[in-house]
Amino acid sequence: MTMDSMTAGLDVLVVGAGISGLATAFHLSRAGLSVEVIDPAAKPGGVIGSVRRDGMLYETGPNSALDTTPKIGELVEAAGVKAEMRFASEIANTRFVVKGGKPVALPMSPGAFLSTPLFSFGAKARLAIEPFIGKQPADEEETIAHFVRRRLGVEFLDYAIEPFVAGIYAGDPERLSVPAAFPKLHALEQRWGSLIKGQFLGARERRKRAETAKNTAKSFSFAGGMQVLTDALAKRAGQVTLGAKAIAIERLPDGTFVTTIERDGARTTRHSRAVVVATPAYAAAALVERFAPEASRALAQVEYPAVCVVASAYARKDIAHGLGGFGLLAPKKENRALLGTLFSSSMFEGRADAGHALLTTFVGGRRNPALAADTDERILAEVGREHRELLGATAPPLWSALTRWPRAIPQYELGHLKRIAKLAEAEAQVPGLRFCANYRGGVSVGDCIANAAGTAESLAPWLQARAAVR
Repeated sequence: MTMDSMTAGLDVLVVGAGISGLATAFHLSRAGLSVEVIDPAAKPGGVIGSVRRDGMLYETGPNSALDTTPKIGELVEAAGVKAEMRFASEIANTRFVVKGGKPVALPMSPGAFLSTPLFSFGAKARLAIEPFIGKQPADEEETIAHFVRRRLGVEFLDYAIEPFVAGIYAGDPERLSVPAAFPKLHALEQRWGSLIKGQFLGARERRKRAETAKNTAKSFSFAGGMQVLTDALAKRAGQVTLGAKAIAIERLPDGTFVTTIERDGARTTRHSRAVVVATPAYAAAALVERFAPEASRALAQVEYPAVCVVASAYARKDIAHGLGGFGLLAPKKENRALLGTLFSSSMFEGRADAGHALLTTFVGGRRNPALAADTDERILAEVGREHRELLGATAPPLWSALTRWPRAIPQYELGHLKRIAKLAEAEAQVPGLRFCANYRGGVSVGDCIANAAGTAESLAPWLQARAAVR
């Protein structure tokens, strides 16, 4: 089907071919609707990208996802790639946190917690009073840092939560909002008055919802990397037009959306009954400014720090550390150049052979924006130094591949929920408009998949009902 043949009669135009846009389009297409996805990139998938080099497989974006909801398995099976789905190895259950310049295993059992050097005796003892600490008023927003200091103490902030937050958001817990960034954590306190009580007592409710807590969910990828999923969705998501940038969206008096698209220097338009904006917030802000100005202003306020991803291939004999785990996180308190390093070849089979090790390192974020903006040479030198000091690398990597994301991960900072509420208002005021991207409802791949399913489930009946009236 050509571009010009789809200028009229579209049910839905999806702007953005990342996981959110592709999954939404996939569901809508399966519902019998005519769908087109447009994206300015040369390949579908957004930040998801899997690359083979010298017999190894590395990721330029997300390295895995957590199997937290049945929506994921349903999508994977419907997309025809269930046979390629791979769960992380058992040794990947071990995670390391840097303390005193050395990786220390994060305790995964009560016994390990009591004996770990990661936290002092005083910090461990303080947990005994957590169930007796009063909860924050529901309408008072607080930062992650304030929440953790209040309930768990400073050491747990420094050596558990801060590095964890940096690993997920590349963000600063002094700025991130608890109800926005970790809504289930906020809900535990509000419902049970305690994180410890809520963790145990809330397990039954999660089972009823068929959900798995993120701290116990299994990590998964695919035999050919995460791109296997987005490639499969792109083949089944209706028409996917790449190299096509949405310039503006207008809404006609009859409710039709007209989207101006630029491709190969030429401009064309798409007419559609509905539009799903699945771009980053800063791009979405410009697209909806004409007919949803308040939503546009809210979207423009969402910030994205830069992150650089470095894949490093080593001869296995040149790494002293056993690499028996998922990877390591470096707390801010340790003053390291990196946010963390994944032991990619330990996580999943097929990432490297037994004679090699593949590491994936992340730098930048809120913590170190200057390094993320530095030269390739400086970034690679800093990553190499960290590998020597933390993992005992005795020789340079065989090769390194650096991927820059100047605007990497949306920050769910204080006021985020109020900003996002403007999007729901716009959707109510502008029938047929939907926003679906990782600035809303969670930044993880699993969150995006669940949100895409919800977007399609709300939009498809609306479109089908209008078609029946006609």
